[in-house]
Amino acid sequence: MKLWIYPLMVVFAASCYGTLSTMVKLAIGQGYTASEAVSSQYIVGFLLALLIYMVTQRKIPRLYGGFKIVLLAGIFTATTGIVYGQALIYLPASLAVVMLFQFTWIGTLIDCIIRKRLPSRAEVISLIILFAGTLLAAGVLDVDLSGIDWRGWVYGFAAAVSFSLNMNINTKQVEGMNTTTRLLWVSFIAALMISVFQSPEIMWNGKLFTESLLFLGLGLGLLGIIIPIYFFVIAVPKVGGAVSSILSAMELPVAVMVSVLVLSEALTWLQVLGIVVILIGMCIPTIADIRRKQKQQKAIF
Repeated sequence: MKLWIYPLMVVFAASCYGTLSTMVKLAIGQGYTASEAVSSQYIVGFLLALLIYMVTQRKIPRLYGGFKIVLLAGIFTATTGIVYGQALIYLPASLAVVMLFQFTWIGTLIDCIIRKRLPSRAEVISLIILFAGTLLAAGVLDVDLSGIDWRGWVYGFAAAVSFSLNMNINTKQVEGMNTTTRLLWVSFIAALMISVFQSPEIMWNGKLFTESLLFLGLGLGLLGIIIPIYFFVIAVPKVGGAVSSILSAMELPVAVMVSVLVLSEALTWLQVLGIVVILIGMCIPTIADIRRKQKQQKAIF
């Protein structure tokens, strides 16, 4: 059972990300811009991290020798949100999701380069299945690709690269820094970047403290900052960057299901089939990795 805990933590963290697009759409429906919604996510997320740190640690956070890792994690956490938001300006939502989900193979490629290895057979099979499932679940097969601005492709691919780099940064632990302290620094750095490139004025024009945006900001901050970062920091080093990237594909099925339940968006049988295919593709490398670890444990004893 212990071998399943860390993969499940990655899946749960990715599932939290899957709720964000629906909450941003809810904010837009209430008259806020996507930039204001994203800003509320990162600002409130940092405030929640600060509150957690003050309650649990009760000391001034220190800068550690491995702060460069935390700095990069904060930067890539922010840039993913920034460039993906830009991609949504130029791409249909379904196509933007497909572009973002290129992180599955990009993350595996980065992991292979870092570890100087070839992808395993299970990883290759999983990636092929995931790509097919993503096309079906996102409903992209009937999207007209003519006339799409080239900037949409660039921003979409940049979001995938940024997310992949963030996932691989999370495989690196910082000696002497606990998870709560790392969460605080990562969320602080990400909030600073978002404040520069998005809508920092919501902090002083009063919008952040309106009931509707504050409520959505709490949801966005909790599900988009606190839980994913906390779980990824704990689980990704145990699971590995490649398998974590593949498991994070859970974000798409959750995004589709939440949009159907909350926004009453249509769900086709092709999308249902795509979700099932994605779930199958996610399981393959995880089962193979767990079986390998079980054999290693038996060999030791």
